[in-house]
Amino acid sequence: MMNIAILSFAHMHAESYAQALLAQENVTLSGIWDDDVARGKDAAHRYGTTFYADLTALLQTDIDAVIVCSENYRHKALVIEAAKHHKHILCEKPIATEVEDAKAMIKACEAHQVTLQIAYPVRFIPAIEAAVSYIKAGGIGDVIAINAANHGQLPGGWFIDKEKAGGGAATDHIVHIMDVVRWMLDDEVSGVYARLATLFHNIDVEDSGQVVIEMEKGTLLNLDPSWSRPRTFPMWGDVLMEVIGTEGTLKIDGFKDTTTFYDDQAKQVTALSWGIDMDERLVQDFVSCINEGRKPFITGEDGLRTLKVVKAAYQSNETNQFVKVTR
Repeated sequence: MMNIAILSFAHMHAESYAQALLAQENVTLSGIWDDDVARGKDAAHRYGTTFYADLTALLQTDIDAVIVCSENYRHKALVIEAAKHHKHILCEKPIATEVEDAKAMIKACEAHQVTLQIAYPVRFIPAIEAAVSYIKAGGIGDVIAINAANHGQLPGGWFIDKEKAGGGAATDHIVHIMDVVRWMLDDEVSGVYARLATLFHNIDVEDSGQVVIEMEKGTLLNLDPSWSRPRTFPMWGDVLMEVIGTEGTLKIDGFKDTTTFYDDQAKQVTALSWGIDMDERLVQDFVSCINEGRKPFITGEDGLRTLKVVKAAYQSNETNQFVKVTR
């Protein structure tokens, strides 16, 4: 039996990760820590586990691993503390708000010989998996360009607090597409040009933008990471990609597996997903990599690489210059 705890329910994905843990055989949700006592106690009650107000007390128990779902700026402290207690870690994205923090997290996990996996569940969407396999097999020839979007609704709360989140929509959404593209092309980013703006909401961080990314092998990626979906939109967001190759083009809609529900009572049109749960598959992969003692599918280094792209986008927006990204 593997015992896993969740550190903070600040991030909404904590709910789906908790459900994924409960759905697995030989896995127990053994505790919840949260600096917000009321939120933590409520989550512990709903998921039938123990709430810990003291982080150290939880980490000193016989848990095998933790899932970190705090505000972004807390990731560093929680990951390093968990690593010191020899717990394996699945950390919500982005890995951190600063590059040096991400490096410190990776170093701590290596020093204490624990797994650090970053939560990029988009890799587990069947449409993405199929497209990546086809492209890696040479199905569309050499990839010349990619048009992509990861739109979403405004999340609110700490997500629009620059200090706690590290930024706005660019921080929240660049990383998902960027992680897939790195995996798809087996390539790294050479440079970034970005224009970011606040167009849709009265907030202090960006909610929209266009980001042009050049890969080292020459592929150009144009990415829209905006919080531009209205509240009345049927689903919270999307993952859209058009991959253009020398021998063909692939169009990908990651969240197309839905049934449209016209709900008179709620006065809302809702897209009900019937496809594979990417968060559940992410958690399953995390558990299996611990059980098998293998390298995680999505490493701390993957988190660091995508964070560097985010930071380059902000620098580009501030300087109105193309910004080189170093390995």
